[in-house]
Amino acid sequence: MSVAPRTLGGVPTDELVTPLPTPMRRPGLSPSRANDFLQCPLLFRFRVADRLPEPPSAAAVRGTLVHAVLENLYDAPAGSRTPEAARALLPQEWERLVGERPDVVEVLEDPADVTAWFAGAGTLLDTYFTLEDPNRLEPAERELAVSTTLEDGLELRGIVDRLDVAPDGAIRIVDYKTGRSPREGFESGPLFQMRFYALVVSRLKGRPPAMLQLVYLGDGVVLRHTPDPAELVTTERRVRAIWAGILAAAETGRWQPRTSALCGWCAHQSLCPAFGGEPPEVSVEAVERALGVTPRAEAAAAV
Repeated sequence: MSVAPRTLGGVPTDELVTPLPTPMRRPGLSPSRANDFLQCPLLFRFRVADRLPEPPSAAAVRGTLVHAVLENLYDAPAGSRTPEAARALLPQEWERLVGERPDVVEVLEDPADVTAWFAGAGTLLDTYFTLEDPNRLEPAERELAVSTTLEDGLELRGIVDRLDVAPDGAIRIVDYKTGRSPREGFESGPLFQMRFYALVVSRLKGRPPAMLQLVYLGDGVVLRHTPDPAELVTTERRVRAIWAGILAAAETGRWQPRTSALCGWCAHQSLCPAFGGEPPEVSVEAVERALGVTPRAEAAAAV
């Protein structure tokens, strides 16, 4: 009796695992991409597999700018980390951001006038100083890229805004949010991100973080959570379940749209079947990319 070949997105798997001249990077997942898949599998495909461009949003660009200032503020010696010093970093960080991504100027009403733009970012920075005194802190790490590989080869990776380590070795993971804090009962999304980081850091450091801290600059709220080992086990199971869902979507080629109130913010409505659109065809390279591996064409080009 013949057996149908196993496929990924309609492509036989033996074509996807042909040995390459250069190593392919590990399948990997970050908390943001995991949240994309939970929000809408088709959005995950558009962002990860198709890599469709998205116009910059004012909120996201302002958040990137404020994060950069808070990272570099700690380069100054304790005692000189003031609101004025933070605001003084805005022009240079803006210039650096524009140099890296010229399209960010699209969020400005008048590209020649950034005064109002800096004022909005400055307000968020002022709020930060009402929540923490940076002169009393010496972060162990800032904008720390972390990764760990699970036993089945899946790599969990992401970037932690700040890692504090107490004299007794206790670890605190801090994440800055430039929006408003979630309403009561809607904390699960942000906490999933922090638990994801806690899982990675605990595997790297050999001990679970003592504290997860979300600092919301939009309304001056700090959310703190103490994880426990059982919670991290549950988080790992959830991550594996999400990855299994991604693999299933890649295998069948069915990246189903999931409508919600967030659809109004999506840049890809014109391509979404839920709104009468038609998604583009999925290539072999896109399927490989969705699985978190380097597409063969890119790997071969690097030889």
